[in-house]
Amino acid sequence: MKKIGEGIIAVYKPAGMTSHDAVNRVRRASGIRTVGHAGTLDPLARGVLVIAVGRAATRQLAVIVQHEKEYLAIVRLGVTSVTDDEEGEKTTHMVNDIPSREAVDAAVRRFVGTIMQVPPIYSALKIKGKPAYAYAREGKDIAMQARPVVIKEIEVLSYEFPDIRVRVVTGAGVYIRSLARDIGVTLGTGAYLADLERTRVGEFTKDRCL
Repeated sequence: MKKIGEGIIAVYKPAGMTSHDAVNRVRRASGIRTVGHAGTLDPLARGVLVIAVGRAATRQLAVIVQHEKEYLAIVRLGVTSVTDDEEGEKTTHMVNDIPSREAVDAAVRRFVGTIMQVPPIYSALKIKGKPAYAYAREGKDIAMQARPVVIKEIEVLSYEFPDIRVRVVTGAGVYIRSLARDIGVTLGTGAYLADLERTRVGEFTKDRCL
């Protein structure tokens, strides 16, 4: 990575790297210790990660994290995952009636607007000061509370069972893993998030990333 100075930048995080790993790379490239990011991307996800370098820049993160986000995702029907994504242990469900494209479109439309969403238990969301995934890994049964989030747009780009490819535009705090899970519940097939790319955070787009 090229030498980086203080300010706000966007990097393209590859799959397999944590958001914290990306921050550490920027920290090494800049030689600046005060580095943070605006909105975690799961290790299996790839795409736009906005990073602040320097004390003045990191003060802006609370605002940037509230910016609109855009994703491309694959929702895989007929299978559920304990993590709601590719990483977790999976259970295959018998689907006797394969949903039609019309049924998929109708199901997806139900999630546009302000909805109540239950975050995945395997998430970094803090519960009593501890990440939810830490409780899950300890085998503790934690009830995740539904919270209001805003999904501005969902467009079905293609559908061939079992995969629905969608473009999603969201407000802050939306878990695409939860959206995939809930689409599966609505269709009665079960589902998990098979692939995710974040293509935009506010004005920071994929083609502007380091």
